[in-house]
Amino acid sequence: MHKHHNTLGLASTVSTAVEIAKLRPVQPVTLVRPHAASRAARFFVEKFPGRSLYAVKANPSPELLQILWDSGITHYDVASIAEVRLVSRTLPQATLCFMHPVKAEEAIHDAYFNYGCRTFSLDSLEELDKILRATEHATDLTLCVRLRVSSEHSKLSLASKFGCAPHEAKELLFATRQAADALGICFHVGSQAMTPEAYANALERVRAAIVDAAVTVDVIDVGGGFPSTYPGMEPPPLEHYFETIHRAFESLPVSYSSELWAEPGRALCAEYSSLVVRVERRRGDELYINDGAYGALFDAAHIGWRFPVQLLREPDSRARDVEFSFYGPTCDDMDHMAGPFMLPADTQAGDYIEIGMLGAYGCAMRTAFNGFGSDETVIMDDEPMASLYVGDDREVASNVVTL
Repeated sequence: MHKHHNTLGLASTVSTAVEIAKLRPVQPVTLVRPHAASRAARFFVEKFPGRSLYAVKANPSPELLQILWDSGITHYDVASIAEVRLVSRTLPQATLCFMHPVKAEEAIHDAYFNYGCRTFSLDSLEELDKILRATEHATDLTLCVRLRVSSEHSKLSLASKFGCAPHEAKELLFATRQAADALGICFHVGSQAMTPEAYANALERVRAAIVDAAVTVDVIDVGGGFPSTYPGMEPPPLEHYFETIHRAFESLPVSYSSELWAEPGRALCAEYSSLVVRVERRRGDELYINDGAYGALFDAAHIGWRFPVQLLREPDSRARDVEFSFYGPTCDDMDHMAGPFMLPADTQAGDYIEIGMLGAYGCAMRTAFNGFGSDETVIMDDEPMASLYVGDDREVASNVVTL
């Protein structure tokens, strides 16, 4: 298994990001917090009223996969044969669920016959036929029909690409019921769902589809979309989501033994890592830093995601915070992160900044464009810059919300 790469001469575990800045690294440094990922996993295992499948695409780090497994996550939502192989190699006993609705027939065959995958999603009759051909009409399949639902309550829509339309659901559910050992219905409300209402509305759509098709359903999979906390995007406590989902699931006309699933990605790994970058130039309220749109900051550049930031300087700056935007290191004008990112007004070239909450999609989206990038990683034992799993608000919520 790949191990974290650390050539900075630091101890195996570091307590503060300021310690990294003092070494004045030339390249960006990724900080990982195994305890934060473990805490998030245990939270879902203990509090979500069903089974949690980790969405591997959010962060496919083998080290993270092992942490989640050790913390009780046994099922993994894989979206490609490469992810199937990665999880199988890293966690040989894990249960693989191939939840991409459009798959290569060869990938289905490989996943079924060589990696023991028995759960597949689909959103069309064509995909159903493909799965049956590829598995040689296996009789032990759990097949999850993906319905198209609204993404209106989410920061990133996932409503356009996948999911069968309401007028298609009846025929597809009936045909899938005939072929499947276990029939599931799944959906995705979009990434960073900011209210539990997103799931309540989607489960009403599920209810209508079940009634219309008059089929017995064995699995309800509410997909991903569980949020993390970012500047300007502070969601309600996750317990409120779980309570809403549990209440709606309990009222569905499904098999008495039906299972409730979810596919958290961001919520399990966002707090796992952050990034230390160096300011190479300041131009007014623009900071040129050594990571960007083609590195770990894809979301900050392309969809305007505002990550938490802090200046790593001792003693702390006494200047007031002002709004900055970032430019990344490549020659591309699109390597721009508008923010705004709030930092002390005296931030200057040579300073180091920690950019937080990059465990979800940050590392997964990196490229080596223009020759920039770094695999320098340091294990931290401090707390992430923001968290949904610690703090008075969450602890109070956990006391008053019961499932």
